[in-house]
Amino acid sequence: MATSKSITRHVVACPRRLASTSVAQLAACRGRWQALLLISLLAGVSPLVSAGSDATNLTLTAAVVLAIQSNPELASLRAKWEAMQERPAQAGALPNPMFKYGGMDATEGGRWPNTGEKRFMVEQTFPWFGKRELRAQVAHADVTIMQQDLETMTRDVRMMVKEAYFDLQAVRQAATITRKDEEMLRRMAKLAEAMYTTGQRTEQDVLKAKAESTMLQQRLLELAAQENTLQARLNTLLSRPADAPVGPLTEIPPLPAAAQLQQLQAQAAANRPEVRLATARASRYDLERQLMQKERLPDYQLGLEYRHIGRDADMVMVTIGVELPIWRDKSAAGVREAELMQAASEASLTAARQRSAFDVQDAAFKLNTARRTVELYRQELVPQAEARFRTSEAGYQAGQVDFMDLLESQRFLLNARVMAVMAAGTLGMQAASLERATGVPLDTDLATHPAAAELPPAASP
Repeated sequence: MATSKSITRHVVACPRRLASTSVAQLAACRGRWQALLLISLLAGVSPLVSAGSDATNLTLTAAVVLAIQSNPELASLRAKWEAMQERPAQAGALPNPMFKYGGMDATEGGRWPNTGEKRFMVEQTFPWFGKRELRAQVAHADVTIMQQDLETMTRDVRMMVKEAYFDLQAVRQAATITRKDEEMLRRMAKLAEAMYTTGQRTEQDVLKAKAESTMLQQRLLELAAQENTLQARLNTLLSRPADAPVGPLTEIPPLPAAAQLQQLQAQAAANRPEVRLATARASRYDLERQLMQKERLPDYQLGLEYRHIGRDADMVMVTIGVELPIWRDKSAAGVREAELMQAASEASLTAARQRSAFDVQDAAFKLNTARRTVELYRQELVPQAEARFRTSEAGYQAGQVDFMDLLESQRFLLNARVMAVMAAGTLGMQAASLERATGVPLDTDLATHPAAAELPPAASP
């Protein structure tokens, strides 16, 4: 057990840092994850097990890191990003030097190929001062752009996993509540049978109870279909077979502390990958513009030539060549293109900031609405529904309320409990949306918030 807890702590610690850091640290963490995965398998411990939990439990943190590690689209982008990191060295390198050989001799009586005069030449082309550095910086900017693309998709996958996780959890809780409600219906049916036997009620009450129980079975079938769909969706995000079993889910939905809207928007402006992507593109085309302006300046060549002239003394010659950039239209067009692309990138940056501000405001409002909805269900609607059912049940036993009123109060209580757990699931999903909108992980557990805690099925009143 000690080994299990130790391995789990290390596996969980890595994805939490991954969520709060750049993709540049993903490769380093990946090796650690793979090593710990191997150790856990050798130790007989599942990597998706939280410390001290049952072997079939799937924690949210483990689901997120597994999706990030195994998603094929992310793997493709990650490989491209790693490949692009090799480009700056290529862009900033000198071109290969040129070696030339020449032989000269008389047209008549010459000794070919062993000519009387032999020339051995080495030439090296040098870009004008600053061109190589700018080319390397442009390549580095392309790496940053690819990194932000990877960050964007990583956060999208993270959000989709959390949404599927919370949605599946809510449906399972709703099914549990519905199955418990069957016990309540059976108790109501026995009460109706007892009162029918004594002549206090008609057989119609018994039949209504049985019909209501059948309706609950149909409702459970619908919930099972939803669970199957959501389980397949979660498995797909985790790169597992769609029909792979998903064990009990451990609820750890994050929820921010009472952060102000301006604070959230400031976080989004600094951390949202779409904003950083637009910033990187604007910077990239500014470097491109500077490079195109440098292209107007000539490159030059330095060479060294050695001449072997038979009986005469050998000679060494130094050569210098300068490019003649007389076709100015080419470089001017490149400058204009870079300027226009820079303007387009700056406009995209403005749009990304505006979209970020809207997404944060929208997600924050929906999250607060979901929180208030959960509070309303937990603190008012469910207690009211339970009190109504107790009153109806007592009234039915006393002959003051008919069976339809009792059934209606039972249905209302069931719906209130189901809506409460579905609202809790929506709260977790909205927290994931806000996390995606701000670009930073939310570090407060939803389970610690009194209004957002899981609503367990209440005991039958």
